[in-house]
Amino acid sequence: MTSHVTLQDIDEDNFESFMDMELPEHQRDFLDSNAYSIAQSKFYPDFFTRGIYCDGEPAGFLLYDCKAEDIPGLYGIYRFMVDFPQQGKGIGRKAMALLLEELRAKPDVERIIIYYKPGNAVAQAFYRSFGFRECGIDDQGEMIAEIIPASFS
Repeated sequence: MTSHVTLQDIDEDNFESFMDMELPEHQRDFLDSNAYSIAQSKFYPDFFTRGIYCDGEPAGFLLYDCKAEDIPGLYGIYRFMVDFPQQGKGIGRKAMALLLEELRAKPDVERIIIYYKPGNAVAQAFYRSFGFRECGIDDQGEMIAEIIPASFS
């Protein structure tokens, strides 16, 4: 049976479901907490949070910026996670496809970048499978990978 995955806004009615989501011990150093990301979205007007839902239940979280590095048309995905109990079910793959479809539909999108720790081989392979290509390391030592909307499949 295929699970139904959707992206939904995070608001005052559902934010607590995303605050305490966890990663397994070996993944915890790879991402900041969802609580931190939700707080960022309240202070940075270009940051947007989305809840990943599977069959109507919260299953993951993402945060993106519609003006990364203060460059119009540059979208940055800063957080992308699936809650530990929901991992390994294909939810992340479906959610990333939905996110890229959503971002591709933005009228000003020129490039989409994503950040991850250079030692995170799982993230590297996952993002590469969507067409992201590494293009450098940022000031915090994170890998930057990009995709050009024209290259979406």
